[in-house]
Amino acid sequence: MAESVMPQKVRVGSETGSLLLEYFLKALLVAGLCELILYRLVSRLGMHLSKVAKEYVDVDYFLRGASAIGFVLLNFSAILVFLVLLVLLFYKMNGLLARPLDRIVVPMVSLLLALTAAFLLFPPRMIGSVVYNGLTVVLLWTLVIQYCRANPAPTARALALCYGAGVSSWLYYQISTTTYGWLGIVSTPPLVHEISRLGEALMVVATVLVFAVYSGFTFRTKNRQQRRRSLQFAGTWAALFLALLVMDGVLELFDPVLARDVRQASQGIGWIFQMGMGYTFYLPFALYVAGLLFWSYTVIKQISMGRRAGYGLVLMFIAGYALQLSHLTMFVIVGLLLIVNDGRIDARESVGQLFPVRMPDRPAAAPGVS
Repeated sequence: MAESVMPQKVRVGSETGSLLLEYFLKALLVAGLCELILYRLVSRLGMHLSKVAKEYVDVDYFLRGASAIGFVLLNFSAILVFLVLLVLLFYKMNGLLARPLDRIVVPMVSLLLALTAAFLLFPPRMIGSVVYNGLTVVLLWTLVIQYCRANPAPTARALALCYGAGVSSWLYYQISTTTYGWLGIVSTPPLVHEISRLGEALMVVATVLVFAVYSGFTFRTKNRQQRRRSLQFAGTWAALFLALLVMDGVLELFDPVLARDVRQASQGIGWIFQMGMGYTFYLPFALYVAGLLFWSYTVIKQISMGRRAGYGLVLMFIAGYALQLSHLTMFVIVGLLLIVNDGRIDARESVGQLFPVRMPDRPAAAPGVS
């Protein structure tokens, strides 16, 4: 007798939602990094090297071409981040990435998307900018609270709080100065410059805490080869940090002219990053380099593992400190959503419950066949 086979549900091999999120995030990562380099940094470098560009035609063509490509990528990344937010909202509304406080997060993200789309058609006035930034602050801290509830480790909570306070410092600067301008008040808002500088320092601290939370870097291992690599890695970073920290003073003792040239070069680099990302580099340059190294190592490791947190950390920090464009604000929100809802990002995720498929029953065996 042939055995009867009960109909069963299986997962679709290529889940539509997961594929969209995977491909959109990878495209957004490439477009965002290229836009940062080609538009926000290289175009500012062109302003810094305007005299050189006038003398050398090739340099001028390169800077113009890079800026043009970067501007196209800026628009492309703005579209992609909008689509990524829509996919994440789709996930949450279907319960796939459900977290506490989603009843607040989902409507606020939807409202932020609606305002962004509306402001593309109707440029906002000062009051519109204040409302937009105020909504961003509330959503930002809701996501920070959501992250802290999901990650009780002290270093993880310190990371979220430092990053949230850092971005909020810039948003306070934007909201306060815009409000004063709207009301016609000539005086400077209270503590606006001090809070802005504190926010930049907190962003640098956050890049170091990223390493402590997500790198998995530890000396507590019995594997001698891994321990030796960890020591070499830490020693190289410490040597580079100390070299950058004391370079200016040492060069001043041996060659004051060279020290002045290096100082001017660092000021030029700081000016480019200030125009492109909002960092003023008022802290020792070595601290920024250390934060960049910590962040880069962690991001590369997380992305190679296929974790959402890796993509989230990239978007959070390439947005920079000064969120002067709306798509950079979206970068921050998407990045926080990804680290709050961390997990593997690939088409094999268990999201097929949205698309159950019934397998056809096996045909009954022919008579006489057992």
